[in-house]
Amino acid sequence: MDNKALYNISYGVFVLGTCHGGKINACITNTCIQVANSPTRIAVSLLNQNLTCEMLKSSGVFSLSILDNSCSFDLIKHFGLQSGKNTDKFADFPHETDSNGCPLIKESVCSVLKCKVISSENLESHTLFIAEIQDAFITGDKPPLTYADYQNKLKPKTSVNTQKKIIGWRCKICGYEYMNPELPADFICPICGHPAEDFEPIYG
Repeated sequence: MDNKALYNISYGVFVLGTCHGGKINACITNTCIQVANSPTRIAVSLLNQNLTCEMLKSSGVFSLSILDNSCSFDLIKHFGLQSGKNTDKFADFPHETDSNGCPLIKESVCSVLKCKVISSENLESHTLFIAEIQDAFITGDKPPLTYADYQNKLKPKTSVNTQKKIIGWRCKICGYEYMNPELPADFICPICGHPAEDFEPIYG
């Protein structure tokens, strides 16, 4: 199967925030669609290895900040390429919290949703959450960032080193770097869940 065919499915890019046990956290996801309108419901998918996913399973509430096309790669990197298990993503990042206590970011956001999970399904690598929208409001007038624009315009391009010495591997989907010359054939990206075939070599 050519997984690149899946890249042609249209997505947005979102910061999903949640809270549990006095802690807040958030991650990047590109999987969110409206699935019903009476009541209004959406579906989101999160990697099971993510702290945000673990917390959402416990809290059942989340916020969704819809990123606009002024978004920087640094913002994507901040919420998508580091784990809340190792760092407080909101320690120095401007944010608010909704009435459920979930974090909302202010930077490069066109709309925000407040959501409550009504059901979930374990999909092995990810969990699919079906949620009812409790509230929604527009925060800016810029168009939403699409996943295609992130891939083609926002994400830094890989530079090829002519020495051709492989020192690691980089996920072409999210940018995660596995710093080992040998990439296991069954390796799964711990950030976005994509397989080894979606990695490219890092030369040094």
